[in-house]
Amino acid sequence: MRLIKLLDTLHIEFDVDSDINIVQMTDTHLGAEPNTPLVGMDTDDSLGAVLELVRARSANPNLLLATGDLSDRGALDAYFRLRNYTRDICEHQFWLLGNHDHAETLRKSAEENVNLLRNDIRIGSWQILMLNSQIPGEVGGRLGPRQQAILEQGLEHAAEAGLYTLVCLHHQPQPVGSAWIDSQAVRDADEMFETLVRYKGVKGVLWGHVHQEVDYLYEGVRMLATPSTCIQFAKHSDDFKIDDLPPGYRSLRLLPSGEIETMVHRVTDRQFQVDLDSPGYL
Repeated sequence: MRLIKLLDTLHIEFDVDSDINIVQMTDTHLGAEPNTPLVGMDTDDSLGAVLELVRARSANPNLLLATGDLSDRGALDAYFRLRNYTRDICEHQFWLLGNHDHAETLRKSAEENVNLLRNDIRIGSWQILMLNSQIPGEVGGRLGPRQQAILEQGLEHAAEAGLYTLVCLHHQPQPVGSAWIDSQAVRDADEMFETLVRYKGVKGVLWGHVHQEVDYLYEGVRMLATPSTCIQFAKHSDDFKIDDLPPGYRSLRLLPSGEIETMVHRVTDRQFQVDLDSPGYL
């Protein structure tokens, strides 16, 4: 197999000696109609509040990464609204499928901006690999042979080019300490990590799905998860449980040295309605 075939690469002109500023948003869960509530929260409204925070704290990022569950039911209008809401945030945006998304509908929404669904972004001294962990019709995640091959081929190309790599996906590749959602983690993550540890240029793995902040080191790789732009899940809970923490996003700065500087920002200047007693949603 020729290595290049699985990679849909975008080269963005950028100074290799400059920092790359990224905004990650995840789990926006926009409904088919504007202002549709999820567990009592208006997800269009909460996203709007998060985007105002982005404009205030992370103005003019180089990239925006949206890591899945962008629409709660895979509705076309939800994707169009998301694109309109974020249009002024950043020129270079890249989206991933989550378990709530619909692949064909998402592709249709991206027809006017084919770059949205690229899986290999090269910018400055970094590569961003966007991996699809969706199993159609299921809640849990898996990469499978094709995405595992994209990962290895991408890392091989990055090594040849002397680039550092940030790997992005929707589902968590390792447990986060909540039994109910850890049953939905990436099934073939062991194979993924067998590949990652062979490439010293891998500096971070970034995901969504868990609706909470995670930040730790594993084999020298920064492991990061990010709060949803709507509802949050309580940490260390065996069963589904909503937290009262507010919506947020993550900012990342990728340095030419290979270091990652990052922090989570939450909307703290207003209250959001949410059903803390909800038994869950599908």
